Amino acid sequence: MLNLKRLAAATAISLASLSLAYAETPKDTLVVGWWIDDVITLDPAEILEISTTEVLSNSYERLINYDPKDASKLYGVVAESWTISPDGKTFTFKIRQGKKFASGNPLTAEDVAFTLQRVVALDKAPAFIITQLGLNKDNFKDRIRQTGPFELTFETDKAYAPTFVLNCLSAATSSVVDKKLVMANEKDGDYGYNWLKTNYAGSGPFKIMTWKANEAILMERNDNYPVKAPMKKVYYLHIKEISKQRLMLEKGDIDIARKLDADQIAALEKNPNITITEGPKSTVFYLGLNQKNQYLAKPEVKDALKYLVDYDTLTNTIVKRIGKTHQTFLPEGMMGADNATPFKLDPDKAKALLEKAGLKDGFSVTMDTRNSSIMMAVGQSLQLSFAKAGVKLELIPGDGRQTLTKYRGRQHDIYIGQWGADYQDPNTNASVFALNKDNSDDAKSKPLAWRNAWAVPAEINAMTEAAVLEPDAAKRIAIYKDLQRKVMEQGPYVIMYQDIETWVARKNVKGFIVGPSSDTNYVNQVTKD
Repeated sequence: MLNLKRLAAATAISLASLSLAYAETPKDTLVVGWWIDDVITLDPAEILEISTTEVLSNSYERLINYDPKDASKLYGVVAESWTISPDGKTFTFKIRQGKKFASGNPLTAEDVAFTLQRVVALDKAPAFIITQLGLNKDNFKDRIRQTGPFELTFETDKAYAPTFVLNCLSAATSSVVDKKLVMANEKDGDYGYNWLKTNYAGSGPFKIMTWKANEAILMERNDNYPVKAPMKKVYYLHIKEISKQRLMLEKGDIDIARKLDADQIAALEKNPNITITEGPKSTVFYLGLNQKNQYLAKPEVKDALKYLVDYDTLTNTIVKRIGKTHQTFLPEGMMGADNATPFKLDPDKAKALLEKAGLKDGFSVTMDTRNSSIMMAVGQSLQLSFAKAGVKLELIPGDGRQTLTKYRGRQHDIYIGQWGADYQDPNTNASVFALNKDNSDDAKSKPLAWRNAWAVPAEINAMTEAAVLEPDAAKRIAIYKDLQRKVMEQGPYVIMYQDIETWVARKNVKGFIVGPSSDTNYVNQVTKD
């Protein structure tokens, strides 16, 4: 049976401590089979990865959040209410009283101010979510101020659309951290960064107890949280092989399987002990084409590759029920999304474009691919379809951390990746796919356009920046529609499909929420009959 007591007691989780004798998991414990090899850190100020974002959404609280059933509805979490100054640049938040961190320390406006200031000061990858509002290392202490024990003032440099600012403050990087605990572990002025990479300082329904890279994450119920979670423990187990996920689910060793393919899901539909829940996600899957590569930098090659993806085969077989064809950078369901799909597999058209680029005989190129079964299957499909026009594609498999680290250093040729919304506003994707004003290797801002070495044209940069200042919703939508078309024509991306997340669970598991993004997947209401 699953040796959960031993697992919980261990200072480091090891899959060797799991004995698979196929027994039901304990009634007060949720065990989730997933892929968590993208976890790099547990520090909210550094997190952008999909699986870690979900873990944080169940273990930390933010200033505000949005309804997973309607992203346009924002509500206060740590914030009880807020007001906006007449000039649209100053947001004043009233903080709820009586809240506590898992440590037992009281949560006050000081902690919220420290959290947001810390994001800017550390300046890690997700800091752009806050700094894009005009904050930097020189002004953040003036613009993020505690103005009372339970009052916080946040000042922007411009009168942005209010929903844009509020959506930024709902991002995972704004997860409120326990200042007293974090600073007790500070070393050499690092704001507790080296400690929080592997530790926990939150106030959410669960507290993170242990993380072992590429193996498991253990969370336990936070008894200081005002609403007691039904589950005492939650385990996220890294199970790369989907066949093993299915077997463990059928035998009762895990309660939820998160990465099954279409065939596995179809087979389990007939099992009376299994339920299947689907939810469209604000996540797009794409190919990033490094413009430092002499072939991929050619406009005709970028266009040719868009006609060398077998979209129908992907969505009807490999990602059936877990993905749908989508070819623009804003996912369906987000304000301003353009759902046009002008590209289809057309090797003859691709050949003509390659010949125009002076590559009549094709060329060779590599692609960094996460070594999961589904991503490898997608990669192999691309190998076959690319070959129809003479493009020889070599797959370089690696775990999530390996491929992501290489991509962030723009050391790839092609990267097959997924991009999930950091906050529910169209700028979350526009600012990474369509904005890059400094393409130098040592640039401060490193969005997806930078990762792919795309020096975004001034017109597109200007459109992206103008969209967040447009107060008229209809005009703002029009800007994003035009922006998506321009990026589709000029950008170094081949966007293939949008994610449909499918949770396959034991029939007795109820109450989990599958929202539009990774940070709206909640397990704090799960019950087991």
